[in-house]
Amino acid sequence: MKRHIFMYLFFFAALWIIFQYANEKKIFGAQESKIAKLEERAIKAEDSLAGLADNTGDQNSYFGLEGNENAYAYFDKFGVSVYGLEARIEDAVISKNTTGGNSLIPFENTERVFKVNKVKVLNHKWILADFTDGKRWGELVLGYDVAENGAIDLHLLESLIYPVN
Repeated sequence: MKRHIFMYLFFFAALWIIFQYANEKKIFGAQESKIAKLEERAIKAEDSLAGLADNTGDQNSYFGLEGNENAYAYFDKFGVSVYGLEARIEDAVISKNTTGGNSLIPFENTERVFKVNKVKVLNHKWILADFTDGKRWGELVLGYDVAENGAIDLHLLESLIYPVN
């Protein structure tokens, strides 16, 4: 009788092991196919993002001093070095920020002072600038000229301030 019990236990254990092996193999295969599908989706998403980044990069770099051959030719004609010019122009605009505000901003504020946050050099003549006092926001279109000695002359062309909600 003991022999039969051990034999039945052995067969039951063997069947149980075969069942577990088949079940785990099925689960492993399903997980592998899920992983493959997710990797494929990730690759498609990365390609899509790369395409969007390329488009955005083209749009952001279209207006700018860097790579603008016409602007380079303009500055070359007057003997102005374009090396680091964009950074010097941005510094010139932001350096006008003082504790009393920025002299390029034509708006008055009784509570706070307006200061320039961001600067974008569009070409060899124009600059866009964003300013705020922490509560109100506005934008400037500035014109600039660069002398042969590197001095930068800034002048306001247009400005706007957004209404407070």
